[in-house]
Amino acid sequence: MASLAALSACRGSVCLGSEGCFDDGDVQTISLSGTAATGRALASATIHFDCAAGGAATVSDIGGNYRLMLDAVLPCMITATAGGTTLHSLAFAGGTFNVTPETDLMLVYLASQLGTDTAHLVADLPTNGRYQQALGSSADVLAAQTAVVSNLRQRYNVTLTVPSFLTTPFTVGQAGVDSDLDTLARAGAIGADGMPDPAAVSLLSQAGAANRL
Repeated sequence: MASLAALSACRGSVCLGSEGCFDDGDVQTISLSGTAATGRALASATIHFDCAAGGAATVSDIGGNYRLMLDAVLPCMITATAGGTTLHSLAFAGGTFNVTPETDLMLVYLASQLGTDTAHLVADLPTNGRYQQALGSSADVLAAQTAVVSNLRQRYNVTLTVPSFLTTPFTVGQAGVDSDLDTLARAGAIGADGMPDPAAVSLLSQAGAANRL
């Protein structure tokens, strides 16, 4: 199901527009998997991967699960769309990377840390070395994950059972990441459309702006 985007060649390197060219050794064959869910599975969601160089797209199964391999330069922004719901996430390595309202809020936080918004992270990642460095740093990304957990706890009085929501495999309908999403929805942090409530978005945007990278 995955379709690999062609990487443009530049004298044996991968061309990244105004950022110049990466050596061929920077291009990796990356295996990615995860679950796209809001508390309900994002079944048959189109999932796009926009990387520092290269990209791909695939479709989730009935349980919101996806799996693909692509040739690209990390990091990759991930966008899952199903009906009127669009959620974002990222991958800084191969492995499991979920797409949920929690990961969407994590991207809001990271974008604010970088003085931008999620849409510009997606669009400008191939040509912005600063974005590539931050989103490719497991330390920066996991610190943002921790910030999401902390801010949601303080604002909505919820304790997530799985703080490592980005990379923990889960199954929709079972305890863990998915039950945490249900808890957040009941608390008002996730709207009826499955996307983060505007108040939660504002909360994480302000928190990120107060902790610039």
